[in-house]
Order: sequence, then C-alpha cells, then structure tokens
Amino acid sequence: MTATAVAPVPDTAPAPDIAPTPTLHPVAEAIASGTIPGRVWFYSNYHCNLACTYCFTESSPTVAKRAMDPEQILRPAAEASELGYTDFGITGGEPFLLPYMVDLLKDLSALGPTIVISNGTVFGPRRFTRATELAGHDVAIQISLDAAEPDLNDEMRREENFNKVVDLVPRLVDAGVKVRIATTVEDGRLNADQHNELCALHRSWGITDDDHIVHPVIHRGRAAEEDMGTHLAFHEFPAELTFSVDGACWGPFGPSFTDGKLDTDLLITRTLEPVSTAASALLRLADGRPQGADTQLGIR
Repeated sequence: MTATAVAPVPDTAPAPDIAPTPTLHPVAEAIASGTIPGRVWFYSNYHCNLACTYCFTESSPTVAKRAMDPEQILRPAAEASELGYTDFGITGGEPFLLPYMVDLLKDLSALGPTIVISNGTVFGPRRFTRATELAGHDVAIQISLDAAEPDLNDEMRREENFNKVVDLVPRLVDAGVKVRIATTVEDGRLNADQHNELCALHRSWGITDDDHIVHPVIHRGRAAEEDMGTHLAFHEFPAELTFSVDGACWGPFGPSFTDGKLDTDLLITRTLEPVSTAASALLRLADGRPQGADTQLGIR
C-alpha cells in the first residue's frame, strides 16, 4: 500500500489582519497641534440685568433675548466633541437668567470641561441653591470683578455690583463650586497696587492666580461707542469657534453689536450645523494667521 503524501505544516501562523490607523479629521489635527484652540463658545442669550459701559454685545435688561435653546447648544457641542474639540464655554448676556442654565451646564460638562461667564449679581436664594448643584461637575463659573475697591469696580457696572460679588464668590467656593475671576481693564485704569489688592482678595477666597484672568477692554460694541478699548486686527482675536443664534464667528468677541446691529466682520457662517462647516472655514482662516498672534494681549 502506497502512503499518501501529507502537505507540510507551516512553521508560523498567517499574519493577522491589521486595521488601518484611523485618519484624524483636519480640525482634530489642528487642535492637537495647537493651530486652533480646543474650546467652542456658545452665546446662550444676549439679555442681562446690567448694562456695563464696555460691553461689546450691548447687553442690557431691554435688549432682545436672542436665546439659544438647550438643544441648539448640546447638539452642536456633541458634534464638536466628535470633531476633536475638548472644552466648552457659555457666555451672554447673563446666562443664569435662563431657567435651564444649570441643567444645560451639567449636560455640557459631560462632553468636556465647561466655563460659564457670569456677572455674579443674579444669585438670589433660588438661583444660588441651583448653582450649588454644579459642585462635582466639570464646570467653572467665571465671575467678573474689576477691582478690589467698590467704587472703582462699580463705576462701569452698577452700584452694589462689588458687594454682591464678594458675598457670592466665597459661598460658591464653600459649596464646592469651581470659581474663576475675570478682570476687564481699560489702559491705565488699574495700577500695580490696585491689581495686587484684587489678587489678595481672590486668594483669600481660595482662588489661585491661575484662575484669575485679566484682559483688556476690546474696542467693539458699547465700548467702541464710548471710544474705549484696544483695537485688534483680525488675526489678533482668539480663533475659538463661537456660535450664537446668528451663526458662527471667529472668537468670542465676534458676535458683538453696535447700535443694535450685529457686527459681521468676524462672522464665518450663518449656519449652526453641521459644525464641521464652520470649523473647517475657521481652520482655513487660521492657517494663514501668524503663529501666536492671538496670545499677545492675554485674552485667551
């Protein structure tokens, strides 16, 4: 009987299939490389209980609300997160005038660290209690405080603004809510001693220097009408994608108002979705910008 030949067994098993490395969206690559910042801003509303002299959105108690509903923010934020954006910001107007703001901030912070800008003067007992729900969430309330002297702080805001802020901030901190302080200064208005007094004040609340942001008045909106503020060229504005009910802008200083009309010089698109359309347009503009141009004035 003749034996049947047996095929030799290979010494090694076949190489496994290797999945190709996924290609990053150009926006994600630009964020990872630092070409554009990773934060997306949303103008939740334009109405405010104050009418600050240097407000570039001309916000006040009498302007149209121009509010974005929660889904107009959360849906684009989710897409932005998929594109590679990492952080979110809410500004106005005074965001906490909107009854759904605390819930919105909780949902938004599930997508990434979130900052909300507030003047700190609308927190009666009910709003304060609701704000304390933000403890444990990745949310920071950035509260405006321009000087450690009541008269100097209130000069361009409203009487009692200082007292309300210095009452609120330590209570929020004690409740476990993260707080940042933002100081807006006109050239020559705050000397070194006054700046040091302000820093001593926020440190006494447990707020570090890293969480104290100082930036100049920007010559837009009401500040321009008052002939105040620093004039910036287009490339000096931070390239942070910013949405309002009117569309997408280059940076959070973009959706400003002058004489009741939207300034369109920093408008990128009139659409909110898809976010990739506005993000890609912003990236095309950012590619031709001098490196580091938007950090020269410390307005990030």
